[in-house]
Amino acid sequence: MIIAAIYYFNGNKDTFCKFSKEINEVQEVIESVNSAQAKTKVSNEKTMRGKELYSPEELNLSFKKAFEEKGWTSRRVHCEYSTKYYVKGFEPSNQISGAFREIDFVKKRVGVEVQFGKYAFMVYNVCAKMTIFHKSGIIDIGVEIVPIKTFADEMSTGVSYFEQLVFATVQKIRSSLAEWHIGSLGSES
Repeated sequence: MIIAAIYYFNGNKDTFCKFSKEINEVQEVIESVNSAQAKTKVSNEKTMRGKELYSPEELNLSFKKAFEEKGWTSRRVHCEYSTKYYVKGFEPSNQISGAFREIDFVKKRVGVEVQFGKYAFMVYNVCAKMTIFHKSGIIDIGVEIVPIKTFADEMSTGVSYFEQLVFATVQKIRSSLAEWHIGSLGSES
């Protein structure tokens, strides 16, 4: 695969330079993934029945293997959900326990999420999950790896893509991300 596009959410490329070794490893991982081996899904969707598509599951497995070979690990943050907002008299039928958030890969304060899923997950990764890990003191910068539109078109319908993420952050949510550093890498097969 190749890196086809790069966007820095706060416009500050310099911050990423401080983590050049880790960012270079992310680039190496992307370039090591052979997307052709992941074109294993046969569509059952009305609009592309029988078409061979890229399998997000296969792509994710390839990324997992490549990142782990370079010493990147997933990390979890335990979640303690507040009950103070329940209305008076409401008692939940069971307690929420064991909840956590997990980031795909972390190494030396750089967090990486690989997203070949639906749009809502891509935006959640950037707006919520990476912020949780940043505020928990685990990462200083985050990288979201997503397909660009032409690559997403070779997957099932509804897969998120780079251009959507850039539009959303520039037009809608940039101010909430301004306090720390996230970048997005658009990948292509």
